[in-house]
Amino acid sequence: MESRYLYLLINLLSVSLPLIFSFYPKAPFYKKWKYLFPAVLITASIFLLWDVVFTELGIWGFNPRYITGIYVFNLPVEEVLFFICIPYASLFTYFALIHLLKKDYLFPHQELISSCLSVFLLIGGMYHMDKSYTGVTFFAAGLFIAYQMLFLKPRYMGRFYVAFAVTLVPFFIVNGILTGSFIDEPVVWYNNEENLGIRIGTIPIEDAFYGLLLLTMNVSIYEFLKTRDGEYYSIYS
Repeated sequence: MESRYLYLLINLLSVSLPLIFSFYPKAPFYKKWKYLFPAVLITASIFLLWDVVFTELGIWGFNPRYITGIYVFNLPVEEVLFFICIPYASLFTYFALIHLLKKDYLFPHQELISSCLSVFLLIGGMYHMDKSYTGVTFFAAGLFIAYQMLFLKPRYMGRFYVAFAVTLVPFFIVNGILTGSFIDEPVVWYNNEENLGIRIGTIPIEDAFYGLLLLTMNVSIYEFLKTRDGEYYSIYS
């Protein structure tokens, strides 16, 4: 396969198994699509706007060697698909783990975890506002988690944190390839003047918290829509 299809292939491989197993009879995720797709599209619209601005400012960009050359505004179409494929796979993981783990073991600790994360990210974001990727990502993630705690008062964050920990495994594989692991050049490059310069392998540390915000927003909207439709969350199911 030509290298210009690499980013597209990563997206398709990321979503393929979750999509197939969405039709598993004992845990039919496809029945939740009416909540999932609005959550994915609402969140994607916010992140794509952010993406357009940061790409225009040169905070990050895309290697033409690994993309098809089809653009939406200033973003390759593969980047647009990223915000659909990765959240789909992550929400499927969240859904599947609820069925596999009957009890929410982190429920008693979810407020403490969220409080510590929020304080750490808000302070880190304010301290590093001179670095656009670090400051905006940390502050936005901290602010959203604080908003959840104060206004939404979610009961599902314990399960979310378990699911997020599980998704970190494919995250490091996918983001590792996108940032240059196992290939000659990165698919996505970063202006290191706008981040801390701390990398996990080839992955900027900010990517982990960017992913945290992306998935938290998706799960929050997904759960809100379920609750509005009468599907109330239980820590035991």
